Order: sequence, then structure tokens, then C-alpha cells
Amino acid sequence: MTLYTDDGLRLWASASGRGAPLVLCHGGPGLWDMFGDVAALLEDTATVIRWDQRGCGRSERCDGPWTTERFVADLDAVRRHFGLDRIAVLGHSWGAQLALAYTLAHPERVSTLVYAAGTGIGPDADWHPAYRENLLARLGETPRGLARWRELADRTALTPAEAREYAVLQWSVEFEDRERAPDLAERMADPWFGVNGDCNKALGEERRRTWGTPALRAACADLDVPVLIVDGAGDIRPRSAVDSLERALPDVRRVVLPRAGHHPWEEDPEGFRTAVTSALAHATT
Repeated sequence: MTLYTDDGLRLWASASGRGAPLVLCHGGPGLWDMFGDVAALLEDTATVIRWDQRGCGRSERCDGPWTTERFVADLDAVRRHFGLDRIAVLGHSWGAQLALAYTLAHPERVSTLVYAAGTGIGPDADWHPAYRENLLARLGETPRGLARWRELADRTALTPAEAREYAVLQWSVEFEDRERAPDLAERMADPWFGVNGDCNKALGEERRRTWGTPALRAACADLDVPVLIVDGAGDIRPRSAVDSLERALPDVRRVVLPRAGHHPWEEDPEGFRTAVTSALAHATT
């Protein structure tokens, strides 16, 4: 399905299921929707709306702009396209940051926010050094994997096949189940649309400039929307970083799934489904 933003850019979107609307925001930045399994888990209780963010995946390639404000406007274009007054929003990783930013900008349009595997509202120093250390340790479980990852990381340009290989190596560390991790990472890269590096770099730089401020904490403290934080205990991004968001929010519930990593629906689908459906039911009562 095709929809258009207010500045005329074409976005890919898809809707399935029945029930109250739930819009999913994928991770990245610069990736694409990989929520097929999430939709399958939830579409018996919600109308699940998926979309590829600006310049990414199946959406129209462009030169930006790469700002959270612009992506918030694009998410609102998705809401309008489907004729919805209020939506539940589920964001994963970078998408959790986007979903939170949208909810802060338009609280009257959000029935509930599901914040999955995000990194909180503090500065990157709260989590990124430990993430990097854990990333290298996991890659080092297979010395050839770490060597190849470093080889690819040091190159100034990668072929599409090399870019896919690099992504799969890095994504393979994201799962707590180390035996299944390579296969799960391969599934994430099928189909392969290519990472939008410009988008990733610009939004990463914006985050480092603007996140972790007293103003952001104050906005979260004033948010009158129920929020579910759902984490995998095995996420290599330290879950303590999310404490900053949990402490700030007035209406928040947190679920930590002990046998899951950064993609909790893949390793504990029933636990993830139970947490999210409970949050959606709470929002409609």
C-alpha cells in the first residue's frame, strides 16, 4: 500500500488484522519494517499497521530531511491515511524513541505507547559504552566472526553483499539464544533493502545533541498517556538505561522478559504477546 506525506514523499505501509489500531515503528535508524512476526502475534486483537520510514526499505528514497520532527510528521501522515483519530503506538529500539517523540508531540492522538527495547531518555553515555563492550564480546564468541566484522567495518565502501554480511554479523549478537542467533539474524536480512547510512548518521547525531535534557524529562513527567516498557533481559544495551524513562513517566508499567534479547517477540513470543495485549486492553477500558 502507498501513502504520501505532507511534503509529497511516498511511504510503504500495510494493515492487517482486526480491532483497535496499533501502529508499529521499526528500528534503525535507516532500516525497514521487520515486524511480520509481531503482526502475526497481534492481528487477532488489533489492526496492525506497519510502515517503512522515510527513505528506507520499500518507501521512496530521498535526501531527508533526517530529523525526529520530520519522522513524527510522517508517522502522523500514516495515522491520517488510515482515517484514525487515536492510535496505539509500538516502537522498537530507535522506533521506541520515535514513538515516544510522537506521543509527546501528540498525546491526544495516542491511546497507549508500547516502548520496546529502547534506551531511555538519558544521554548515550548511559548505555553506549557498555553496548559496545557487549557487542565485541558477543562477536568474539566466534573469532572468525569478530575478525570479519572488523574487516568490513574498516572498509570505506561495501558492496551490497558485503553490507548485508556486515549487518547479519552485527544483528547476530542481539539474541539471547546463541544457537538460533545466526538464523534469526539471517531472517532479519531477508528481504534485504540496504541500510540508509545517511539517515542513520544524521538521526544518531541529533540524538546525541538533544537527548538527556531536563526539558525531555519534564515532558515525560507531564505525559498523560499509559506506557508499557517491555524489555528482553538479555539485551546487550544495558536495561538500566531505561530506568530514566520509567522514573519520569507518571503512568507506566514495565515487563522484562528473562529469556529474550533485543528482539523479545522472537525469543519469547508468548510473553511479548501477553504484555502487549494487556496494554492494549487497558488502553481501551
